[in-house]
Amino acid sequence: MYARTAPPDAAAPLRLHGVDHTARPTWRLKETVTFYRDILGLPLIHTISARGWGPSTHPDFLHFFFDSGKGSTIAFFYYLGSDAPEALAGRDTRPPLPDDHVFDATHTAWLVDTQEELLAWKARLETRGVVVSAETAHEVIESIYFRDPNGYFIEITRKLRTLAALDARDADATLAAAIELEDEARAAQKRVTSIDDIWVRKAEIIGRRLNLEQECHA
Repeated sequence: MYARTAPPDAAAPLRLHGVDHTARPTWRLKETVTFYRDILGLPLIHTISARGWGPSTHPDFLHFFFDSGKGSTIAFFYYLGSDAPEALAGRDTRPPLPDDHVFDATHTAWLVDTQEELLAWKARLETRGVVVSAETAHEVIESIYFRDPNGYFIEITRKLRTLAALDARDADATLAAAIELEDEARAAQKRVTSIDDIWVRKAEIIGRRLNLEQECHA
């Protein structure tokens, strides 16, 4: 007799343990391997070669992984005999600037520890013919950006400071303000388009929360 495994406790606290991998499709097999393995220097550590999965329309494919540090990988699907969507045409030659906010919002960011490392990566990439953005500081990180052979945005970043409990409270107030305004706008068949409106509502929410805390301690 085998002992029965206890069912999982759905209410038990759970935590994720970092990113295992990110994955995207590629239609440029040789260029992708050259870029990530030879230019970036990421070891190629695994390739899955398989017949199409699921529906008959799913093509046979290669799924290959590069080591991106601390147990994480970046992976690509190469679907045999398929054509790249028209939306990707020419993206690899665009400058490393977020000119398409919808497409470029999906990107990979790798972490380095120091500004010296960040600048060293910039120099290495540029000497290998990769166009790299200027160093860009935004709030708590400083980053450089570049594109891979598919036109995907890649970021290398360093932390300018450690996040604190105050950052989490600020984040909660910001999103609470945005959600309140979105709900109100939806009910009125309108849309929220100005960040200033969110900032004003955020200030109101912080004020309400402070008043509630004062009442609780009165």
